[in-house]
Amino acid sequence: MEMRLHAFELPLRHTFTISRESIQTQPTLIVELSAGGHSGYGEATANRYYGFTVPRMARDLEKVRGVVAEASADDPPALWARCQPLLADDPFALCALDQAAYDLWGKRQGQPVWKLWGLSTDRIPLSNYTLGIDTIERMIAKLREFPDWPIYKIKLGTDHDLEIVRALRTCTSATFRVDANCGWTAEQTIDYAPHLKELGVEFIEQPLPPDRWDDMRRVRAESVLPVIADESCITEADVPRCAGFFHGVNIKLVKCGGLTPARRMIDTARRLGLSVMVGCMTESTVGISAIAQLLPLLDYVDMDGAVLLAEDIAEGVRLDRGRCIYPDRPGHGVRLLRAGNPA
Repeated sequence: MEMRLHAFELPLRHTFTISRESIQTQPTLIVELSAGGHSGYGEATANRYYGFTVPRMARDLEKVRGVVAEASADDPPALWARCQPLLADDPFALCALDQAAYDLWGKRQGQPVWKLWGLSTDRIPLSNYTLGIDTIERMIAKLREFPDWPIYKIKLGTDHDLEIVRALRTCTSATFRVDANCGWTAEQTIDYAPHLKELGVEFIEQPLPPDRWDDMRRVRAESVLPVIADESCITEADVPRCAGFFHGVNIKLVKCGGLTPARRMIDTARRLGLSVMVGCMTESTVGISAIAQLLPLLDYVDMDGAVLLAEDIAEGVRLDRGRCIYPDRPGHGVRLLRAGNPA
């Protein structure tokens, strides 16, 4: 296989704010793997919180260029296994490579990846649309910009979180999910939960910082709403640890290293009785289309990253008010719309 790296700067529709930062553009790295006249694409966004930049990911991927050149284009798990030791410190780069390998595999086989896995898309979860932290007036305006979605995910971690949710509830009867991104205490979470439940909130995502395990055990026991791990669930080893502390886990492909480990994490969570969600970063349709292959295995999904962009760089899977529309193309169905900068 031949590997090419493309760097893009994704412009956002609005400034996107969570409890720890605000961004207006999102740097991202696209990996292209080519063989036999086909190209597969994978993506990993830069992330300040986890310390990954596009130059770092590109530099790390050079370590596996020789391995990729000699590897089979028809066995993504084998490629992942060979590259993981060399990219053990960079799961983001490994994720982009793994996604590209599956997209290429599916294209060479002439089938969508979910079908090659023996899955059915007859019953798949709906995605939420995410509302980043802003003034209440602007959050209402953002919701009204995308009306009629069945689920909205509300980013919280302010001094007026309940006020935000109450104001948004006046605008829609849709299901809410809230994500504090580590911005609350145990006491806040337990206190907020009954009010949030009355306001139609389905669950709370990562209320506490990931090192507060004792506090999280208390929240798990006392919260009237389910709690879902995000920052506390990064790698495969984290899934068993989350049992007893959370009701479910949110798996991010970039954090765990791609589709290959994500499928194992889903299997482990099921065995432990945890609900399963896959979430996205603010990424293009390349990364979102990879997530879509996992939909038949999930309880919940947050795959609206490309909807948050002012301009996309690819076509493939798309969302229609939370409903995933698969393209009639093999692999992940991804096509790049324009060339990026060499990475």
